[in-house]
Amino acid sequence: MQFANPDSALLAAKQLYIFDMDGTIYLGDRVFPYAIRFIRHLRAAGKRVLFFTNNASHSPSFYLQKLGRLGFAPTPEEIMTSGDVTIEFLRRHRPGRRVYLVGTEDLVNSFRAAGIPLLGGEEPEADVVITSFDTSLTYRKLENACRLIRGGAEYLSTHPDLNCPTENGFIPDSGAIAAFVTASTGKTPVYFGKPYRETLDMICEATGVDRSGMCIFGDRLYTDIALGRRHGVTAVLVLSGETTPADVEAAAPADRPDFVFGSLDDVDRAIF
Repeated sequence: MQFANPDSALLAAKQLYIFDMDGTIYLGDRVFPYAIRFIRHLRAAGKRVLFFTNNASHSPSFYLQKLGRLGFAPTPEEIMTSGDVTIEFLRRHRPGRRVYLVGTEDLVNSFRAAGIPLLGGEEPEADVVITSFDTSLTYRKLENACRLIRGGAEYLSTHPDLNCPTENGFIPDSGAIAAFVTASTGKTPVYFGKPYRETLDMICEATGVDRSGMCIFGDRLYTDIALGRRHGVTAVLVLSGETTPADVEAAAPADRPDFVFGSLDDVDRAIF
């Protein structure tokens, strides 16, 4: 596909640069050095940076340490996950509700730290069931989630990503786990994270930047790019992760990114 990008001056004029993580600035523990260089150039130019990942299997403190170790020098205010958005939704709209969470220990600890009442899963009923990207997933967890949802629990999911890119290929993500639960129960979850409005609302509130002053960089059409296209944020696709040029070609015009680059290396060169 031959994609003609608009004038890169449109990107250079933005105030806040939102970065997906997996597939955009690194793959697993393999950092993209050009991503570090690009972000360093942005900061030197007085721009603001936000790292937002749909991967809720780790806590913000984990990502703070990882990004620091990889060379991105983040601050705590520059990191946000789909787990944060889900927790904020529960605190504002489902206070005190009893939650059964299918997630990693990191995510469970984040929910507990926020005061969310968590169930063990063996209870006869729950108010809310939440599934996420769970690398400690067991059949018992899935069985409990499905039973509680059939019993009337509201079904939520932290994010819809089907696969998580790693240095060794793709592994099943939150959306794949939710697909199992949906196939068993017939219930589709309400999703959070990218591309949903709650995520953009939280970013606007946390940064004080209007959506017209933002741009988002990511490797997925249905999450990163969709967040921008649905909510008026300039969306920049990089082909260093999940999406291929053929995927862009096959997408409806309304779902295509505003810019397409091979990687953040190309973006850096275009702007600086």
